[in-house]
Amino acid sequence: MTILFAASEMDPLARTGGLGDVVEALPAALAARGHEVSVVLPCYRGLAETAAGARSTGVRIPVQIGSKQLDAEILECTAPNGVQVFLVRRDEYFDRSSLYGPEGRAYDDNAERFIFFSRAVMELTRRILPPPQIVHVNDWQTALIPVLIKERRLPFKTVLTIHNFAFQGSFWAFDFGLTKLPSEYFGPKGIEYYGNINLLKGGILYADHVTTVSERYAREIQTSEFGFGLDPVVRENAHKLTGILNGADYSIWNPETDALLPRTYSPTDLAGKCACRNELLREMGLEPDPQGPVFSIVSRLAAQKGIDLLLPILDRLLADDVRLVVLGEGDTAYERDLLIASKRTPDRFAYRKSLDSRLSHLIEAGSDITLIPSFYEPCGLTAMYGLKYGTLPIARATGGLFEIIQDVDPSTDAGDGFLFFDATSEAFWDAIVRAKRAFQDQAEWQKLMQRAMSADFSWNHAVVRYEGMYERLLSGKVK
Repeated sequence: MTILFAASEMDPLARTGGLGDVVEALPAALAARGHEVSVVLPCYRGLAETAAGARSTGVRIPVQIGSKQLDAEILECTAPNGVQVFLVRRDEYFDRSSLYGPEGRAYDDNAERFIFFSRAVMELTRRILPPPQIVHVNDWQTALIPVLIKERRLPFKTVLTIHNFAFQGSFWAFDFGLTKLPSEYFGPKGIEYYGNINLLKGGILYADHVTTVSERYAREIQTSEFGFGLDPVVRENAHKLTGILNGADYSIWNPETDALLPRTYSPTDLAGKCACRNELLREMGLEPDPQGPVFSIVSRLAAQKGIDLLLPILDRLLADDVRLVVLGEGDTAYERDLLIASKRTPDRFAYRKSLDSRLSHLIEAGSDITLIPSFYEPCGLTAMYGLKYGTLPIARATGGLFEIIQDVDPSTDAGDGFLFFDATSEAFWDAIVRAKRAFQDQAEWQKLMQRAMSADFSWNHAVVRYEGMYERLLSGKVK
C-alpha cells in the first residue's frame, strides 16, 4: 500500500508530545512491513536547515486561502527513521519560535496556518507519484484534509486519528471563508458547530474511518465527561470508529540499548539501573541514597495531566526520605508552583523546565516510580516507557492507562503498577502509599520490575491492526 501521513508533529523534527512520537514510529513500522510510506509536515523554523538532506523539490503549489493565493514551497528530506518527509514551507506561517504558540498560548492565526497547511497537503496528494491510496491525518491540525478530499472527489481513502479530543480546532465563524469550501459546509453536515467552525468535527464526518489511540478512549470520547461537547457527533459516527492502542518505539526506548544512559541494563542485570539512579540524583543536585523511592514526572504541565492532584500532597510526599524529579513545561502557574516547591526542599525535589531528550531518558531509567495522575489520558506512552525501564507507574485508571497497567495484587502475585480510580488527591495518595509499602521489600520490588520490563507494547501489535483497517478500507469493507 501507498500511505501518506499528514501531521503537525514528528519526532525528532518537531514534537510537543505523544503525537510526535506516534508519527515517528507508526510510518516506520509500516515501511518495515513493505509499504510505501511518506509524511508531510509544516516546515517549521530551522527544519529546512537541520533536517538531514533537506532539499527543495522545485515544486511550488498555489494555495487559495480566503481571498489570497499563496505559494507553498515543497521540500523533501529523510527522517532519522528512514521515512520520506515532505515539508510545506511558508515562512509567514511556520517560521516561528514555537509550533502552536508561546508559553501555552495559541497563535491568533492558528486557524489560517493550518487551513493553509491542509489545503497545501490536499494539493500535494494530486501531484506526488505514486499517488497515495491512503491519506492518514492526525488531530485537528489536519482534520480538514478529509473534508477537502471529499469535496474535490479525489480518489483517496482517508483515516483520521484523534490523539487528544480536548483540542478540536474550534475557531470563530469568520474563519470559514479561509477554507474556500462551498457555503453548505457551514452547517450541521459540515464543519460548523454551535456557530463556530470545528475542524475536528469535519474530520470525523468526512474521513472514511476514525481511530483513537486506545480502545477505552474510543469509548470515553462518546461520553459527556470526555467528549468536550463533541460527543454527540462521535456517537453518530461510532460505526466507523476504532480504538487501536499505540505502541512504544523500542528502538528508542529500551534500557538494553539506550545510548543516552550512563549505563544500560536488562531484566536479568539491573546493576545499570542503580547506576542511572545515582547519576540522576547527582545531576539533579539531590541527596543520594534515599531510603524510599525516587519518584518522577515527565510531562506537559497541563490540567489534563493531573498536576492539581499532586500539588496538595507534595509536602506530605516529601516529608519522607524520598526524592522527586519533575521535567516539563506548559501552564505557567504549574511551572511557578513546582519551582517554588523545589526551592523549599532542594535536597529532595528538583524541577526542570527545559524538555531535553537525554534528561528524559535518564529520568525514565533512574527513577523507581513514575507518577501519571492524569484526569484523562488517551493512550499513555509514558507508562509504556516506564514499564520497559523497570520504573513502575502510579496512574489514574483512565483511557489507555487502564489497558497498559495491571494493578499490583500481592494476593495473586500479579500486576506491574499501581492504579487509582477517583480523580482526587486522597485516592492518588493511597496509591502512593501502596507503592511505597511494596518498595520496602526489595526482593519483591525486583520481581515487579522484571515483570514490568517483560511487558510488550511494541508497534508490532498495533501496526497489524492498522494494516487490516487500511486493507478493509481499500476493499470497500469499512465505511
